[in-house]
Amino acid sequence: MDSACDVCEVEATPAIEARYLSDALPSSPPEKADDVVRVAGELWRAAAYREERYAATALTGLRVARGALELLPLHEEMITTGAWWDLVDGVQPRVRDLLLAHPAELGPVLRGWARSPDRWLRRSAVIAQLGARDRTDRALLTEVVEVNAADGEFFVRKAIGWALRDLAKTDPDWVRGFLAGHELSPLSRREAAKHLRKDPLPPTPRRLGVGP
Repeated sequence: MDSACDVCEVEATPAIEARYLSDALPSSPPEKADDVVRVAGELWRAAAYREERYAATALTGLRVARGALELLPLHEEMITTGAWWDLVDGVQPRVRDLLLAHPAELGPVLRGWARSPDRWLRRSAVIAQLGARDRTDRALLTEVVEVNAADGEFFVRKAIGWALRDLAKTDPDWVRGFLAGHELSPLSRREAAKHLRKDPLPPTPRRLGVGP
């Protein structure tokens, strides 16, 4: 595990996580997004246990903070310093909410993340729209997948398949067409096609070779 929280001991139990979240909350609920940024950020940075970081992420889901642009820098910090799939993926719903609330602002951010040298930002850009269903920005999804299609990182390839598989639940024809027109790693294609297996899979385009 190469997270900046390597020193955190993994003792994930709902009771412990609930205790940390309860301790982190002030006596009265935060009334502003800025308050959530402060409290969640302090908890995240001072974490000695992984569960404290889970609790910090949960704090950012409070109604007063959901979809608030003030949280974007904290979300990015959580992704880059969390630096492992459990912490990174926990931020995903918050990023999706931001994108749905502020597409003009978040689109360029996600395009930048998709090209970042940080693999966790790249992964986050790819999976940002999980759960968006009919509100998925297909042009944005196409772009962030295309720029990472040849990425050798396991977690990025897995993310590509996950993002496409999620959209296939509501728009299988679009995903099938995407697979027919794009060269992806076998891992990405397998993951993407899990909801399409009742029909023959589209052939892999024959252009440049892509490794396993």
